[in-house]
Amino acid sequence: MPTDGAHHDWDAEPHHVSVLSAGTWEDDEGAATVGLDYEYRRSEFLGLGAVVERAFGEIDATTVLGAFDLHLTHALVVQTGPGVEWIDGETKFVYRLGVLYEWMLDGYTLSPQIHYDATSGEDAVIAGVALGVAF
Repeated sequence: MPTDGAHHDWDAEPHHVSVLSAGTWEDDEGAATVGLDYEYRRSEFLGLGAVVERAFGEIDATTVLGAFDLHLTHALVVQTGPGVEWIDGETKFVYRLGVLYEWMLDGYTLSPQIHYDATSGEDAVIAGVALGVAF
């Protein structure tokens, strides 16, 4: 894997796993959020994967998403996809639209990101940074 900030070889390393540290905001409530993201790169443009996130604090929610990662450039990615959120004893449909920028650093990826989750209840904004590795 390159260490000079260049993109990595998706044909040789199509899998990518990252851990997210973020904040989630719904209206005037906020929560610390942790997450795990897996992507299988199908082509230079498209990756398919899954996201699991847990918000702790004023917002107590778990979100599971199917993700489509659209690689607009080697570093700029739009993530979108449907999922389910469990919050306040209820199960809600959620749809995510977000953007992240992925830097290569000594064999790892560093990705600041922001997402908007639309639900049948209150919508949420999730902003944070992820550390990942491709293999």
